[in-house]
Amino acid sequence: MNLNQVTIPSVDLVKSVVFYKLLGLELIVDSIPRYARFLLPDGDSTFSVHRVEELPKGSGSVVYFECEDLEGQVERLKNESVEFDIIPMDQKCLWRGARLKDPDGN
Repeated sequence: MNLNQVTIPSVDLVKSVVFYKLLGLELIVDSIPRYARFLLPDGDSTFSVHRVEELPKGSGSVVYFECEDLEGQVERLKNESVEFDIIPMDQKCLWRGARLKDPDGN
């Protein structure tokens, strides 16, 4: 089985597209203001964002992206004024990770 895509909601697709392109995803479907789809730098999976009038209530979507140079990517993004909730650190689940939110709080 192969993961085709994950889709999350957004109230401001333009901000979301800027954010995910900054993370390094390649925009492959531009149907703004209602939908955008991205190709990840590695593998065949895609990631998309669709426009909603209101975000779902609750904890929201959590998506984990993996990269080779976590510290380097975090520094690059911080230099672009991206704020992190958690800077790179060893996690209880035995991997090293950082946490940030997209413009919609995902």
